[in-house]
Amino acid sequence: GLMASFVRGKGKSVAILDAEAEGLDAAQAAAEVAAQRPRLVAIPAYGHQPSASTQVMPGVREVAAAVRAAAPDLPILLLGGHVAALPERTLREEPCDFVAGGEGLYTLVDLLDCLASPVGDLRRVRGLFWWDEGRMVANPPAPLLRALDDEMPGVAWELLPMRRYRAHNWHCFGESGRQPYAAIYTTLGCPYHCSFCCIQAPFKDGERTAGFREEVNTYRFWSTETVLAQLDYLVGEHGVRHIKVADEMFVLNKRHVTALCKGILERGYDLNFWAYSRVDTVSDEMLELLRPAGFRWLALGIEAASERVRDHVQKGIGRTDIEAVVAKIRAAGIHVIGNYIFGLPEDDAATMLQTLDLAMELNCEFANFYAAMAYPGSQLYRQAEASGWALPQSWAGYSQHAIDSLPLPTNYLPAGEVLRFRDDAFRRYFESPRYLEMVQRTFGPATVDEVRDMLSVRLERQFAAAAP
Repeated sequence: GLMASFVRGKGKSVAILDAEAEGLDAAQAAAEVAAQRPRLVAIPAYGHQPSASTQVMPGVREVAAAVRAAAPDLPILLLGGHVAALPERTLREEPCDFVAGGEGLYTLVDLLDCLASPVGDLRRVRGLFWWDEGRMVANPPAPLLRALDDEMPGVAWELLPMRRYRAHNWHCFGESGRQPYAAIYTTLGCPYHCSFCCIQAPFKDGERTAGFREEVNTYRFWSTETVLAQLDYLVGEHGVRHIKVADEMFVLNKRHVTALCKGILERGYDLNFWAYSRVDTVSDEMLELLRPAGFRWLALGIEAASERVRDHVQKGIGRTDIEAVVAKIRAAGIHVIGNYIFGLPEDDAATMLQTLDLAMELNCEFANFYAAMAYPGSQLYRQAEASGWALPQSWAGYSQHAIDSLPLPTNYLPAGEVLRFRDDAFRRYFESPRYLEMVQRTFGPATVDEVRDMLSVRLERQFAAAAP
């Protein structure tokens, strides 16, 4: 949606086919694309969290192959977080003609211009990876988009099947329904450097082109006016109430957060937001505004109970009192999603148990339990490749829920043991009588039934079953 907004602003016509939301398989999606006869087919490998980019690559490959079979003359461009992290490998392995490094925005426009011209020169397409008589060519990178309000003023909502989207189950605990729903961005990037995160992968080429030092992560903002205009559209045109703020880190800049909250309050909207925060960025001043503005959920990256484990992956929250911060957020009337990772490099059996004990003690309204993955574009991935650590044999293996999911081993534990602990921890948490009592008290008995229904699905695991 953001890419379409940018390209359309450069005078190009754009259509979006959300095949997943529309329930189309690869062949059906390819038939739709072939019928439209576009100048360029762009397939983005993205999800609403950074890790989802690698996980969707099997689907990207399937759709690209189906388009190639249905319309061999249509040029195919792949782009997205995973693609930007591994552009050369993507071009070698996937059924496509072109790959975009970096954000892909200027690459899209340049490539469209090139394909429209009878004398177009592919070498002038910024950020493009392509084949020239059997030789791979990597063009100079494209710049980082700086003028977000002017050149990419939000999502091209009218091109999306808004009727098809619905919120996460927990986002609507205690609510009467999960639609209408939307996800918006108010910022791009993250200034932090957690080694397990791949959020900056699409931005690094542009940052280098702009002269930023390698250790600097950019963090770009849309203006309050632009974000509020999107909310006005979503509420007015689609009746949207449930909204995810998809920023990698929303509760961070006090001026940005407070201005948006005040603008929402002035409008009197009754919204149900959720957003990401850090344990060490939640200020009392922001909390005073977040809940009245409709922020009913904050997701906290707690990750691990052990400071040693956290510090090793540059999760620098120091000695922040996690329990006190969670209590403060809840006292403001905001529910908490605790995010935890098992299997970080310095984890052992004792530290993973400490993390689970902390999760059980905090008893947040929801919790996500992850096994540590070396996602392409992250520092952990580079470390894994340099050290020869075993990585998933397929891109699907980077999914937290796949049968062939293969997390990292730690310095002390094999991968299968980490995965088995993660799955056991999930069940222990959500089956806990203390958790279920809190859910019933907070959201009602129907939500308890929903949690139990969630637990009725047991994940099949290839590597956890093989662990001793």
